[in-house]
Amino acid sequence: MSDDSTQDGLRLPENAFRELREGEAYQPVVPAGLNPPEVTVRSVVSGFFWSVMFSAAATYIALKLGQGIESAIPISILAVGFSVFAVKFLKRRASTLLENVNILAIGATSGIIAGGSVFVMPAVHILELKTSFWQIFLVPLLGGILGVFFLAPFRRYFVRDLHGKLPFPEATATTEILMAGKRGGHSAIVLTYSAITAAIFDFVGPAMHGWAENFSTATIGVLNGFTTRFKAVFSMNTAAAVMGLGYIMGIRYAAIIMAGSMLSFLVLVPLFAHLGQFIPGAISMGAPPLGTMPYDAIFANYVRPVGIGGIFAAGIISILKMSPVIGKATKQAFGEIGHLLKGGAKQAEDVRTDRAMPMSMNLLGILAVSLAILFYFRFSVLAGEPRSTYLALISTALTLVITFLFVAVSAWAVAMISVTPISGMTLTTLIVTAVALASLGLAGKSGMLQVLLVGGVVCTALSMAGSLVTQYKIGYWLGATPRTIEVSNILGSVAASLATTAVILLMAKVYGFSPSAAHPHPLPAPQPNAMAAVLRGVFGGAGAPWFMYVIGAVIAAAVEMCGVSGLAFAMGMYLPMELNSPLVLGAAVAWFVQRSSADPALSKARHEKGTLIASGFIAGGALVGVLTAFLKFIEDSAHVHLIPDVSAWGGFGAFVGAWGNWIGLAVFLLLAWGLYWDACREKVEA
Repeated sequence: MSDDSTQDGLRLPENAFRELREGEAYQPVVPAGLNPPEVTVRSVVSGFFWSVMFSAAATYIALKLGQGIESAIPISILAVGFSVFAVKFLKRRASTLLENVNILAIGATSGIIAGGSVFVMPAVHILELKTSFWQIFLVPLLGGILGVFFLAPFRRYFVRDLHGKLPFPEATATTEILMAGKRGGHSAIVLTYSAITAAIFDFVGPAMHGWAENFSTATIGVLNGFTTRFKAVFSMNTAAAVMGLGYIMGIRYAAIIMAGSMLSFLVLVPLFAHLGQFIPGAISMGAPPLGTMPYDAIFANYVRPVGIGGIFAAGIISILKMSPVIGKATKQAFGEIGHLLKGGAKQAEDVRTDRAMPMSMNLLGILAVSLAILFYFRFSVLAGEPRSTYLALISTALTLVITFLFVAVSAWAVAMISVTPISGMTLTTLIVTAVALASLGLAGKSGMLQVLLVGGVVCTALSMAGSLVTQYKIGYWLGATPRTIEVSNILGSVAASLATTAVILLMAKVYGFSPSAAHPHPLPAPQPNAMAAVLRGVFGGAGAPWFMYVIGAVIAAAVEMCGVSGLAFAMGMYLPMELNSPLVLGAAVAWFVQRSSADPALSKARHEKGTLIASGFIAGGALVGVLTAFLKFIEDSAHVHLIPDVSAWGGFGAFVGAWGNWIGLAVFLLLAWGLYWDACREKVEA
């Protein structure tokens, strides 16, 4: 690397991203012996401000577009920007690295709470169930706190024991942003121009319709006959941010995930399409005949449930693999409680960078939240039901068991790909809970509402686990105090839950989430509408696709027996191919960069610069995603046009419309080549 990359000696250690050798220890950027400002008025106020702002934004965007927004990366950029502003204009000191981590820990709860609550709770309004502000507010709040207490015992396992074995793409990108902002110089310049490049690229493409957002063989005329007959389609998203994720992820996990997509789209979808010609009627209740369904409908109705079953089975296998860790953590927690009950003195704390909430506090926290959930269920929805206490106990037990099974899965998924299949796991939660409670006699609107409350708590807990494991890793690399991260997430959940609930109720009143006389043009809210449809089906007698779940479970188990990550493979089966194929392209670029020179030092320097560029791609894509969503919100509200539409530019627009599929592929490959070329320009530090 160039000499200014080591300004003030501030850089990630050489062994930050690789597995440690025997006897080797990782030393964070901020050593354990130092105690720089971490929890300050600046970090707390900034964190809460961004938590509220991004909670409101993420809630609306999820309801409007059906997807969450990345809040951790924009908040880290804003934290670094405020530090620069404080020095240049306020004549104050710069923020420390650990202050920025604390801002991130509090502010990032916005994406956690929005992602966990918005995908479930609007279904309350879609199903026309009676509810209140506090009833909705408590769901994400209890779920977020439960996620902290459930994941905390696995912190050392994920960040220390698996060091260098999982890529942590989002954590890597965020850490590079914080480091580059503090260090300045060459690294900051690389991160800045790569983020600007990605922002322009992702804005001109998807937002301005400069080219197809997804390259697909389904739109190639010469393949129409093949696509119509066999329903085998290859697709690739052309977003710079996804390529950046692939570069950081590496070829191993990217290839496994892509293999799962290939099985789904190039084997199972064509197989169902082939069987459709022999099955004239509908297979699933309410679905059209199989032979008439396009490939994407076959995937959504028949193949995606196979992926959900695979994720569930892989989660069970992961729990079994981690059983020694679980046993050790539980034994330690009970040991600490027993020691305190006997009047023993408080044990000496470990070094600062390993100082987390005591295991006894985790266990007591789980117990306290469990009791809160029990009383919430018992005296909320189930108050007027027969055997209300029994039903509340069963609902609470289902919440705890499912959260326990899936929390490690969510963390593992984020550590691998920075995407967690929360919607699939929540869908499974709703189905299992609905079937269980229906068998106990709970039915009608009370049954639907109770199932949604369980699903909302579980969904938010899993969202928290995915974000918290990222923050743990960032803190591990930089030297933050784990206990500070944990407490900040708990406190941030309060503000984020308030903001998210207020926006949900406001949007329900102003726009609605399903067509009605009062709301003829409602917000799409795709996930909540899907959850509502599932509940109508289960309580209406349609049942769940258990056969598909079992097939997925068998596939995941077979893949694990071959020594391959069943979770990564099942995620590939569950996620659309267009999101997985660009990961392989980005990972391939990283593979070639690492082998671009016979000099190991030069290859390493080039790969590190490529990681910085990829982090900029992720940051730029995240920022432009937020910007585009806000611009579309203003367009819809004020009925104005702010985003230029290339497809409307006369003859040029017609050309883009006709060739946009190929243009998207061409510019995406050109961007990949540019990433390789720029990374290979790096020279070894003298």
